[in-house]
Amino acid sequence: MKLWDHPMSENDFRQCLRIATGATLGFTISKIFGWNYGVFFTVTPMLLLGMVPVMSAHAARQLLAAAIVCGLEVGILGGFFGGHPGMMTGIAFVLFLYKFACMSKGTLFLFGANSVLSLSIMLHFASYPSSDLNDLIFSNLLANVLSVVIAYLMTFLIPDAEPRQPPARPSEPKGSHRMRHEALMGASIATLSFLVFQIFDLNDSMSAQATTLLLLFPMHWNGALGYARKRAMGTIMGVAFGMAGQLLLYDWSGMLVLIIPLLWIGAMLFSYMHVKESSGSGAGFGGLTTLGILYGQYLTPGNDLVFSALYRVSSIFFAIVATLLVTYLIHRLLNSFEATRFSAA
Repeated sequence: MKLWDHPMSENDFRQCLRIATGATLGFTISKIFGWNYGVFFTVTPMLLLGMVPVMSAHAARQLLAAAIVCGLEVGILGGFFGGHPGMMTGIAFVLFLYKFACMSKGTLFLFGANSVLSLSIMLHFASYPSSDLNDLIFSNLLANVLSVVIAYLMTFLIPDAEPRQPPARPSEPKGSHRMRHEALMGASIATLSFLVFQIFDLNDSMSAQATTLLLLFPMHWNGALGYARKRAMGTIMGVAFGMAGQLLLYDWSGMLVLIIPLLWIGAMLFSYMHVKESSGSGAGFGGLTTLGILYGQYLTPGNDLVFSALYRVSSIFFAIVATLLVTYLIHRLLNSFEATRFSAA
């Protein structure tokens, strides 16, 4: 499995600086103001700056639209049908279906990707009576707005050294049968993931839940299989860095002034890997998001990050195996029909 296939340029190094500094800034602001759901404020800048090398108004609109749409969906639909599991499952499938359809088209990939992650996590947390639904929706919206501001700030303070070449366009547009395949496969697995985490009451497995969705981002079986191996590698590295950081700080792990530089160093290392891979979502990106989840959600005074990290590893590995198995079965099922076949007949 080849990872280091992209030469590091000055633009790439500056992107690493933007990712690490932006994620650390989001984490710091959320901790200073004592906002809940710190994972939103840490991981969302990582996703935006990692997936969009050059910040643009189109990317900002997609991110903000995803936050607003998901907030309305969770607030209205979750409020009305949250107590009816059967109806909520059908509604969740429809919501996931159109979001994966947006991802399949390509031009709205960021909107769909951010919507899928936000909707799945928010629907799951909203189902618990102890969760404040308004706080959950507002935190996600605020995190997305702050991420856009941070991304523009990082672009202004750490601009590219030279203009980038526009991304290569696909030689041939996707066929309608492939787009149906990708949308149906993604929606089916995302809905099954939502059901499993609801049925087994897994309210402390956000990283595993995110993994089941991130595996779907390549939008096909072969891509999911390749990403699974890289995600497993990234998870191990992210967890190892998080555990080493807590062991280094020991009793001082609750001091924000010491946590911030460690988070920046870790984010910089994984950003470097992410850029060197040049694969969109690989081991570096997996390590980056794992680190963001650990620091953003589980690094709190009196919380044992080592136990949380070990639990993350076991739950993520199980999520990878289970998701790959279901992905393969659904891929084979959809390929049995001409209208939903992945490749041309």
